[in-house]
Amino acid sequence: MITIKSKSEIEKMRIAGKITGDALKLIEKYIRPGVSTKELDKIAYDFIKKQGATPSFLNYNGFPGSICASPNSWVVHGIPSKDIVLKEGDIISIDMGACKDGYHGDAARTFAVGKISDEAQRLIDVTKQSFFEGIKYATHGAKLGDVSAAIQEYVEKNGYSVVRDLVGHGIGKKLHEDPSVPNFGRKGKGVKLAAGMTLAVEPMVNEGEYDVVVLDDDWTCETEDGSLSAHYENTILITKGECEILTL
Repeated sequence: MITIKSKSEIEKMRIAGKITGDALKLIEKYIRPGVSTKELDKIAYDFIKKQGATPSFLNYNGFPGSICASPNSWVVHGIPSKDIVLKEGDIISIDMGACKDGYHGDAARTFAVGKISDEAQRLIDVTKQSFFEGIKYATHGAKLGDVSAAIQEYVEKNGYSVVRDLVGHGIGKKLHEDPSVPNFGRKGKGVKLAAGMTLAVEPMVNEGEYDVVVLDDDWTCETEDGSLSAHYENTILITKGECEILTL
């Protein structure tokens, strides 16, 4: 069931979203060669708890971390580990959420580790811009397919592929709510957007083909062809004008 948030619920989501966005900004300062993804996880956990919130991902369906930390060919759901140490030239996607007063924020970014290749930077840039291309259509009365199609069109125009097996989602009291928000689709199709809906829009873009595999830990999702992958996500609020981004 798709929920329309009240003014008080939206205000709580703004707070949860700000905590999430601020946590990602903090993590970015610590991303450098020699840092483990477990260290980044602790930074996120400590910051979120200090804000009087709880990490949305920790123990969600058994997930053992406060962040998903996914370097290079890992698409999403990488488990933080002291054994995964960042090195010069890596890229790493950090996906995370915070829950405050019963409402969630959810966002993701892909960061450069030191100096990266021009090709890797272009993948990050296109992935981020595809989000903004999509949300141009995220307004009251539009169809969800308008958002999805705009993301897909921009990504494919730039020579990349959009992951099909993983999609965005509604968000609010639950981390994952209806509707599903694909990063591919057809204009004019899908549910009608309405003011008060809150969505996590999250393009996941591969340098190669869109096929993915889940590793033996039953969480980590990797590109099947081993190509690089990038991720960019924000929680947004549908309004009667431009959507409001809650996690910047």
